[in-house]
Amino acid sequence: KDDPFFLAVGFVRPHVPFVAPASYFEAYPYEQMVLPPMVENDWDDIPPKGINYVNSVNAKMSEEQEKKAISGYYASVSYMDAQVGKVLKTLEEEGLEDNTIVIFTSDHGFHLGEHRFWMKVSLHEESVRVPLIIKVPGKEPGVCHSFAELLDLYPTVAELAGLETSPHLQGKSLVETLDDPSVEVRDMAFSMNNWRGKTYLLRTKKWAYIQYDEDAGSGIELFDMEYDPKQYNNLADNPKYAEVVDGFRERLQEKLKEVRNNDLGKDYNK
Repeated sequence: KDDPFFLAVGFVRPHVPFVAPASYFEAYPYEQMVLPPMVENDWDDIPPKGINYVNSVNAKMSEEQEKKAISGYYASVSYMDAQVGKVLKTLEEEGLEDNTIVIFTSDHGFHLGEHRFWMKVSLHEESVRVPLIIKVPGKEPGVCHSFAELLDLYPTVAELAGLETSPHLQGKSLVETLDDPSVEVRDMAFSMNNWRGKTYLLRTKKWAYIQYDEDAGSGIELFDMEYDPKQYNNLADNPKYAEVVDGFRERLQEKLKEVRNNDLGKDYNK
């Protein structure tokens, strides 16, 4: 109890296969699951590289199977949630609650039939967005709407723990938001994946810009997140938004240059 400690506690669920004790499925009868809305010709304005590697078509999923998948996901989440509760309860029982920082997050999101997509990999909202909850003793609860990236976790924990960090970190500390949830740490979030070639995302409050390949040779997606949060209407080829697209293409190149100029980003291009 008197020594500092760090625990990285990884829970496998929710993850395929959706396995959980039978009791956790009782709250989610698959017959009552509601599938996401299906938009006719939804894939017509999604570049081929943007079609998820697992979808209802190539997996040959029936409506019943889709509902069972959603039910299984919810049951797995509830099962995982119960395990997190055990960890928090143990901290309390061991007298560690008042001097232990707890962070809850995930490595990626998960498609549950949106656009008929399943699982991860895409840079659409459901796949790329993750939960982030930070519990720090003595801090009042609050909800912060600032953008953050998983890169920000290390400098945040280091500052809270009073540890020195390298000046070359690309992450930004989120500590200030714990005292004032109105603080804006970032004006956008940057993400990428390397499935079937590099794909990049720039996400602002107004826009989600997805670019396939560094030269956009495999296509672009642009979504107005205020009016189209489910990302059904790709505006990238609409001449009305050409200036917005050009601005994001330039901003992405600036971001990549910034990352590659960082001493710790030398392997980024490999």
